[in-house]
Amino acid sequence: MESLYILIPISIILAFLIGYAFWWASKNGQFDDLEGPAHRILMDDDDTSHQLNQDNHH
Repeated sequence: MESLYILIPISIILAFLIGYAFWWASKNGQFDDLEGPAHRILMDDDDTSHQLNQDNHH
């Protein structure tokens, strides 16, 4: 029972810290574009056709 006197305030403080971290991250734009980096990998602009043509000539 005595451990609850320590654990409850620690859990409340931890909940406020997690809430503040989430608020800070959303305020600073951390969640603005969640899908952009994933699509950027798929939309790679590397053109390998010139490499295939060079390999066929050698």
